[in-house]
Amino acid sequence: MTQEIHLSFSIPEHLNGQRLDQALAALMPDWSRSRLQQWIRDGQVRLDGRLPRARDRVHGGEAVRIDAVFKADTGCVPEDIPLDIAYEDSDLLVINKPAGLVVHPAVGNPDGTLQNALLHHDPELARLPRAGIVHRLDKETSGLMVVARSPVAHKKLVEALQARSVQREYLTVVYSVMTAGGEVNAPIGRHPVDRKRMAVVAGGRVAVTHYRVEERYRAHSLVRVRLETGRTHQIRVHMAHIRCPVVGDPVYGGRLRLPRGAGEQLQAVLQGFRRQALHAARLAFTHPGSGQAVSWQAPLPEDMTRLVEALRQDAGTIGNG
Repeated sequence: MTQEIHLSFSIPEHLNGQRLDQALAALMPDWSRSRLQQWIRDGQVRLDGRLPRARDRVHGGEAVRIDAVFKADTGCVPEDIPLDIAYEDSDLLVINKPAGLVVHPAVGNPDGTLQNALLHHDPELARLPRAGIVHRLDKETSGLMVVARSPVAHKKLVEALQARSVQREYLTVVYSVMTAGGEVNAPIGRHPVDRKRMAVVAGGRVAVTHYRVEERYRAHSLVRVRLETGRTHQIRVHMAHIRCPVVGDPVYGGRLRLPRGAGEQLQAVLQGFRRQALHAARLAFTHPGSGQAVSWQAPLPEDMTRLVEALRQDAGTIGNG
C-alpha cells in the first residue's frame, strides 16, 4: 500500500524562529515529527525551492513544497489470530493481550504476533508504523494495550505516552510479604555483562515505579503497580531491585521458592506457573478523538486467578490485604 503526499503552503509568521521539523509538525498534525524528519532527510521537502535540513530555522513566509511517498509496512503479513478486543472505534483499539503472544515480529518471532493479528483484523492499519502499536507488553505479560487506527490518533497517543499522561496499572504477585506501598526511582539500562537483560545501572534512563500492596500471604504479596515511565522490563527489574521479584519471572525472579509447609495444591500451582505473574489491569488516557477521559479494566486471567486463590487458601483467609 503506497500513498502519495503532495502539498504546498507557506510558513506562518507566528512560527518565526522554530526549527523546520517543529514548524511542519505544528502545521501537519496528521503526521508524526519523526515521519516529517524522514521526508526532509530523503529530499522530499523543499523550502523556497532548496533542500533544507530539519534543524534549519524558519522566519515565516517561506514556501514549502512536499512531494512524499508513504509506503505501508509490508514486512508483516496478516494472520487470522483471535483478538480479545475490549473496545473499538474509528480512532483506536484496546486489546486484552493473552500471555504468550508476542507484540510485534522480531528475531526468533517472525510471525504469529499481535501485529500480524491486527493487520488481519483491519488491513488499513498497514499505513501506520507497526500497525498502530504505540507501546508494548512482554510476551508473557497479559493485559491491556491501546492501538491507534489513524495517523492523528497515533501521533496523539505517542505524545501522551511521552508526556507520561497515559495511566498504566498492573497487578503482580511477588515473592516477599511487603509491609507497605512505595516508589522505586532507579535508572534502568542494559546489564553490564548480560546484554539481553536490563538492570538498575548508573547512567541508565530515568525509571519510576509506584506500588501498593493489595493482599498479603504467608510468603507472597499481590501488588498493584503504576508506571510513571515505560522502560523495558521496568516492573520486573524494579521489583527484583527491591528484593521482591515477580513470581515465575525466568530472567529476574531467581529460583522457585515454596513457602515452608505449603500444601500440595499451592506447590502444584507455583511449580506449574511458567510465566511472570504480571497483568496490565487498567489503562486510562485522554481519547485522541473526543478529548474525553477514558479507561478500561481487565480482570486477572485464569492462571493468575488460580495462583491468587491458592495463595489465599494457603494463608487461611481471603483478601486479607
